[in-house]
Amino acid sequence: MQGILLDLDGVIYQDATPLPDAVQTLAWLRAEGIPHRFVTNTSSRPRQAIVTKLASMGMAIDGELLWTPPRVAQHWLATEVGGPVALLVTPATLEDFSTIERLADDAETGARAVVVGDLGDGWDYATLNRALRLLLDEAPPLLALGMTRFWQAADGLRLDVGAMVAALSYASGAEPVVLGKPSAAFFQAALDDMGLAAEQVLMIGDDIVSDVRGAQRAGLRGGLVRTGKFRAADLSSGIVPDVILEGIGALPGWWENHRRT
Repeated sequence: MQGILLDLDGVIYQDATPLPDAVQTLAWLRAEGIPHRFVTNTSSRPRQAIVTKLASMGMAIDGELLWTPPRVAQHWLATEVGGPVALLVTPATLEDFSTIERLADDAETGARAVVVGDLGDGWDYATLNRALRLLLDEAPPLLALGMTRFWQAADGLRLDVGAMVAALSYASGAEPVVLGKPSAAFFQAALDDMGLAAEQVLMIGDDIVSDVRGAQRAGLRGGLVRTGKFRAADLSSGIVPDVILEGIGALPGWWENHRRT
């Protein structure tokens, strides 16, 4: 192995607090010159806001190392779609789609694509019904900014974008184009950026499905941390991680002992 992909929420930080030894682990990656990228399904805030959040916690990174679904989606839309796009994302995340023609927020027809991100408390029946009507009008592609099922918030587990995409897919019959984890194309974008092959890279995350199984299906090794959304039941899910770490702070020691195996 030569490179590492890292999830953020639940791996590097929880809410606004770095997880134990996260700052030191990122410093180790830089000091050792290990190729790495950050891959997150966060779509509730723009990429620059994530970079700023990391810096505020003492973990400054180059924004070009951060891969998010909106970053990939903007490129996909620019090359595959002509015309207005319905963006079901938070107002802050609209910043990442500044070059894309946007459908009016009250329009229920005319979308050339429907992009679904994490709206959090912004989800309601009116919003879901609008999305359904758009999808049933001329069958535009349904773009999913990730398929994460749930995430760990300060008040407990919360539904994530995957649940909303699944509902809209079921109701409309549209097969989603996934532009985040666990899509192999999403992992490949980060691999291409590093110039490494899948078998040379380890993915570390807290989601047994999106991070571990998604990475393994894309040809990477999948590592699981016992932080964030991790639950003991994950280990009896039938998905077998290539490595299990108590936390991200255990990565340097494990890497030095196992990266050549």
